[in-house]
Amino acid sequence: MSQFEQVSVEKKANIYYGGKVTSRTVIFADGTKKTLGIMLPGDYEFATDAKEIMEIQAGELSVQLPGESKWLNINGEGEFTVPANSKFKLQIKTPTDYICSYIAE
Repeated sequence: MSQFEQVSVEKKANIYYGGKVTSRTVIFADGTKKTLGIMLPGDYEFATDAKEIMEIQAGELSVQLPGESKWLNINGEGEFTVPANSKFKLQIKTPTDYICSYIAE
């Protein structure tokens, strides 16, 4: 799917790490939410309350998922899942375009 149909977009941006990570929240008719964003090069750690599916549209990065000692490398497109109530680390090497889906369990 190359576009989302019949959605609402929150006007206020989500801004983290001094503007190096930004996103906009998209709300679907059924109430589900996604964020669409850009991450600039740097090292970041995020915590999540909900399960997240991160779809990388473009970019080069490494992610360390909860409980893992190894880093997963993504160059170009890719996807990873973060469990609810956890933290994960990112090493962003090039500007990265992402979609984050929040999964209610």
